[in-house]
Amino acid sequence: MDFLDIGLILFAGMVAGFINTLGGGGSLLTLPILIFLGLPVAVANGTNRIAIIAQNIVGIANFRRKGFFYPKLGLILAIPAVIGSLFGAKFAISISEDLFQKILAVIMIIVLVLILTRPERKFLKEIEGEELSVIRLIVSIFVFFCVGFYGGFINAGVGFIIIVSLTLITGMSLVKVNSLKLFIVLIYISISFIVFIVNGKVDWLLGFTLAIGNAFGAYVGSNFAVSKGDKWIRVVLVIAILVMSAKLLGLFKLG
Repeated sequence: MDFLDIGLILFAGMVAGFINTLGGGGSLLTLPILIFLGLPVAVANGTNRIAIIAQNIVGIANFRRKGFFYPKLGLILAIPAVIGSLFGAKFAISISEDLFQKILAVIMIIVLVLILTRPERKFLKEIEGEELSVIRLIVSIFVFFCVGFYGGFINAGVGFIIIVSLTLITGMSLVKVNSLKLFIVLIYISISFIVFIVNGKVDWLLGFTLAIGNAFGAYVGSNFAVSKGDKWIRVVLVIAILVMSAKLLGLFKLG
């Protein structure tokens, strides 16, 4: 790995960390770069998770310092997500990858509409603290089991789906939702990362190099989220979702 590779990985990590902290889809940049540098797909996937874990730890710590930290609610929602992910990981893919990507692209557009229109504001009030009503708790367990199943099955775009799910369930602002999302994803990714370690699918040197970039990007992204608020988070989300959807539809290729 030469200095050019190091610079490329660090820059990609910073951009991905920023994007992932505000929304999701940063792995669409980092995974192709890791593969371009010669890593097999499975190893690239495992290596990328080192950076995701690092960025989430930094992002959570920074959100916490600024008063946005919800560990109780995060754990409540993470448990069914983890269980769902175990089932999802074992689920046999029954449709072609090409068809699935096109379906996912359509889902991303629907997600974009929900983020922009925020229909939950018409029906739900923001929860008080971290307490969910019985009905919301039951709905949350089911929804996050499905989110986990989807994440274990394919994972692409799961950050956007979590954002929409949290927004609809809690009624929280996007700043609070992003803080909560990072906590849930940290738990989910950490558990799945163990599988890659056990099977020897991790390049530690590239992973830690990428993690430095991601961590810096997450620090900048979490500061940006708190200082700029919902308006600018929506701008980043719109751009990220449109780029991701276009990529999934085959309008352009990365790597």
